[in-house]
Order: sequence, then C-alpha cells, then structure tokens
Amino acid sequence: MVTMTNEIPASGRFSIPVPANRLRWWPAVVLALCIGAARAGQPAGRPNILFIMSDDHTSQAWGIYGGILSSYAKNDHIRWLAERGAVLQNAFCTNSICVPSRAAIMTGQYSHRNGVFDLSGELSPDSLNFAKLLQQGGYQTALVGKWHLKGRPAGFDHFLVLPGQGRYRDPVLISEENWREGESGGKVYPGFSTDVITDQSIEWLKSRRKGTPFYLSVHFKATHEPFDYPDRYGSFLEDTEMPYPANLDEWGGAASGRRHDGWPLEILGKRYEGQTGSFYPGRSFSLAGLDSLAARKKIYQKFVRDYLRSGAGIDDSIGRLIAYLRQSGELENTVIIYTSDQGYFLGEHGFFDKRFMYEESLRMPFVICYPKEIKAGSRLKDIVLNIDFPSLFLDYAGIARPEQMQGRSFRANLAGRTPRNWRKDMYYRYWSNEPRRPAHLGIRTDRYKLALFYGQSRTNTERDPMPHAPGWEFYDLAKDPGENRNAIDDPAYSRIVAKLRKRLKEMKKQLGDGQEANQTIETILGQSW
Repeated sequence: MVTMTNEIPASGRFSIPVPANRLRWWPAVVLALCIGAARAGQPAGRPNILFIMSDDHTSQAWGIYGGILSSYAKNDHIRWLAERGAVLQNAFCTNSICVPSRAAIMTGQYSHRNGVFDLSGELSPDSLNFAKLLQQGGYQTALVGKWHLKGRPAGFDHFLVLPGQGRYRDPVLISEENWREGESGGKVYPGFSTDVITDQSIEWLKSRRKGTPFYLSVHFKATHEPFDYPDRYGSFLEDTEMPYPANLDEWGGAASGRRHDGWPLEILGKRYEGQTGSFYPGRSFSLAGLDSLAARKKIYQKFVRDYLRSGAGIDDSIGRLIAYLRQSGELENTVIIYTSDQGYFLGEHGFFDKRFMYEESLRMPFVICYPKEIKAGSRLKDIVLNIDFPSLFLDYAGIARPEQMQGRSFRANLAGRTPRNWRKDMYYRYWSNEPRRPAHLGIRTDRYKLALFYGQSRTNTERDPMPHAPGWEFYDLAKDPGENRNAIDDPAYSRIVAKLRKRLKEMKKQLGDGQEANQTIETILGQSW
C-alpha cells in the first residue's frame, strides 16, 4: 500500500512520499490529485525559471572559470549572468555521460536509482520528474531542444525536441502533435540548430498564457561532437594559435600511473581525416608526414577552434533569451540558469570526450542569475550535484521535494546560508565499460579524489577482456590539480586513502547502490576494498 499525504506544512510546501521501488508505475492521477489539493497553499509571486543547458560545453571554454582559453572564449552573455549572479565552483555530475546525466537532472536520482545507466538508457514517461511536479503545481512548462532520453517527454505542456542527437543543420524537431515512438516524426526547421532552438523557445514564451509562472528548458545540441558552428563564426580564431594544455603530451597510462590509456586525440584525428567537409565542419584535413606530437597539435588546433566557435553561438542565444525577457518585462522575476550536462576534455592528458572522474569531465559549469536573492558576482564553493538541480527548481516554486529525490535544494547556499549538514564529499559512478574507458566509481572531497577502475560491464557475467587489471587512483587536488600523477602508492597518503576507501564503501551502500547484480563486479569490489 502506498502511503501519501496532502498536508501542507507551514512553509506553504507539500511533500509526496512514495516508495522508491514504485516510482515507475506510480499512477499519474494520484500525483495530480495530491498536488491539486495542495495548490491553494502555494506562495504567491513565484519566479519564472529559465533552465538553459548545452551539451559538453565544459568549464575550460566558458571564460569565467579561468584557464588557458579564458581570453579566447566568446562569452559576453555568460559573463553578464555571472556578474549579476552566482557561479558554482564545485558543481559535479554523478555519471559523466549525456543520457544518464540528463536523467539524473530530471529525476533527482543517481543512475542506480532511476535506472538510466548509460547511453542506451531510457527515461520512462511514468517516472517521477520535477517537470510533472511543476506542471501540476501551476507552472506552465516547456522543453525545446535536445531531450535524448528516448521516451516521450512527460510533464511538459509543450515540447519540441531533437530526435536522439539531432543534427546541427536544418534540424528535425518533434512536437507533442507529431511525436512517434522511437523518436520519429517531426519536421525540418531551416537554420542552424542553436539558433532554431532559440527561435522556437522565444516563440513559446510569446505564445504562453500570461499571469502564471513558467518553467522553460532550452537544451542546445552544441557543443557536442562534431562541434559545428553557425556560418557567422567560420573565421572566428582562424589565424590564432590556441595555447596548449601543459599535459597535452601525455601518452597512455604508464607514465602517470593511470589504470587505463584513456581516449586520446588521435581517435578524433582519424575521424577528421575521413569526414572533414562532410560530418565535421571545415575544409579537408590531413596529418600526412607529421610526427606524433605535431599531429596531436594539429588535431588540437582544429578541435579547439571549432569547439569555441560552437560555444560562441550558444552565447549569442543566451543573449537573445535575456533580451526577450527584458523586453517582455519578465527579466527581474526570472531565475536564469546556464549549465552543461557534464564537462569535456579539451586536450588535457591528450584526451577528448568525457566519462572519466577527472576534473575536466566531472565538473559541470553552472551560472545562475536571480538578483532578488543572489548576490551579484558571488562564487559558491559548496559541492553541488546534478541530482540537486530539480530540488532547487521545486524550492523556487514552493514545492517540497519528494523523498525519492536524492538531491537537495541549494537555494540557501546561493544566498550565503549553507546548511551545517551540507555534503562534504560526493559519490560518482561511470557504469559503461570499454578497454580505454573502463567502468569506475569514486569519491571526491574538497581536496582529495579516490577512484576504483574496476573495468567490468554491468551486464556481462564473465570478466571483460581488459588491457589493465582493476586498480585504484588517488589525487591530492591541492598539490596536483591537473591529476598528473596517481599517488595511490605514496606512503604519505596511506591514512587518507584508507579513510576515503572506507567512506566510499559506506557511501555506496547509504545511497542505495548496494549489492551488485553482477557477481563478477561484487567479487572485484570485495577484493579491492
């Protein structure tokens, strides 16, 4: 039997406790009745929420987090938000890959709880998500752009989404009217995807009912590979030699003590040689006659220029959305957030792509502007996770988060009132497994990071063929912020490592990621603790 309540606390919020194992089939009508009964207790003057999210737009390329690319990034409107709001210094994803991260944001749950482990995962329309709660709580809700969760978007009065990854040029977008299972249907919208998604977002803002608050998700395909960009940025940085990361010339895991060889730029180089001018933007590309380092540098130069051009188009669109809200008189009463679904390597360690628990991939850039509550130009150092985002949205809407959401609102943190019991560490798990990108789990504190690369797929019951045995990596981020040397065997850290290993084991269990369904993984973990 499901025990529910519609009692409204003194705060004007309401809670909806539901057992976690019933979330996928929890009747939507019960949710609607519960929220409808509580709607009378909602506080007046709730803000609009504009949640802008790009794909893979890593913090190194924002220009507000410092770094070697900070003076090259086109970031006029990202900087405008930062100057009038708050920048999160330590926002992290819990599984650094597109589909699971987006599922975590929708549900407020880790992958092991919402069931979306990897790129093949699907978020069921029956799953509890924050959009349903906002919608039933009186918000007008809309989603425009990249969805990527396969099932029909639920909780949105209006959606217009890319099928799967979608395409950069003349994108197909699917609406509620022409949705077909398998993300088919839709129609072509001429133009570049970032601009088209912005156009359609503004169209919805113009056409929506006035007088009630809105929640709008604007999700860009950019800056995802192939890092395409609007034609107006075709010559941006063309004659500029981009600076190189200090560890660009890392080759494999042996020198650094890593438990894998990573995902090197040479993989991207092969793609460039075969597909530039077709799939990848720009003119033909060749590495013929170059030695290994010269070839890597040439790959890096094309990669980073294209990437920053793609990001420049996003910055333009953020500016257009801000301009519309100013013109409509809704700017001051709108919480504006810009983030990315995870980070990305821009040549650090010689890598591109994401997935790993290293800082470039783990960190989610995040800026929020709401002058009514948030001090202009502030920086928040607290550890915030993607599972916290929906609780923040619900907090602004005056709706208490359901107990099934594992994250917490950080609204008080943004106002300078961090709760005493706020987390001091975080749990991460990447579930997919490949020889160069092994499955791993780990813990990060404000200073230290410990990860076990166990290298075993979630579903294979026999040991996966891997080039490296399972093993630990440890980094002191204060002394080695670039994570260039695995210090797991350094005796100076033996006590810290032991403490973190114990804490990681406890955290795994406390968060509901307990006994492994795959006995092979359970055995590896048992031998490694």
